Amino acid sequence: MNLKSIIPIIKKRWASILFYGIIILLIFSPGAKSWVLQQVVSTGLLKAEIKNDGAKDLQNAATFSFIDGEGKTSTTADLKGKVVFINFWASWCPPCRAEMPSLENLYQKLKDNSNFVFLFINEDDDRSKGLKYLEANDFTIPFYQASGNVPAEIFSGSLPTTIVLNKKGKVVLKHSGMARYDTQDFMSQLKELE
Repeated sequence: MNLKSIIPIIKKRWASILFYGIIILLIFSPGAKSWVLQQVVSTGLLKAEIKNDGAKDLQNAATFSFIDGEGKTSTTADLKGKVVFINFWASWCPPCRAEMPSLENLYQKLKDNSNFVFLFINEDDDRSKGLKYLEANDFTIPFYQASGNVPAEIFSGSLPTTIVLNKKGKVVLKHSGMARYDTQDFMSQLKELE
């Protein structure tokens, strides 16, 4: 088979070739999957919502240890009196990557408010992969890792998972899956917890 015989086949089946090429790209490229999912997130259809009656008394379950970038260990119990936004993510996770720009925007808008604490808990086996991902994408969110086991009521392994604790340490939001967090509506719901 020579090039002259291949060109008519390509012209005849270009749409099928393009379709299968896109499918292959989406299967094997986390970046391509992330981009498609990011377009879905940006539509605003996937919204997280804090419900006023949603506070669950999981105070003991909501307590777990985490390590910051300098290796200092703390617990969520130390953060009572503040609204705590927790996001479990990994650099290899396309839905995590898709929601990361909205998380960065939310963090940028509220990071100077002393009533809020942001815990972005990285679940990569190799912490350097998570740090490289943040650096490569110019994300400034603080990097944390869980220290020991996180109670299954809080995180069962599904990525991404987002938890919001009110000032009393009660869970007011538990959302598994990607969502958009930098909307005005969601920020207003967070500020109502202050």
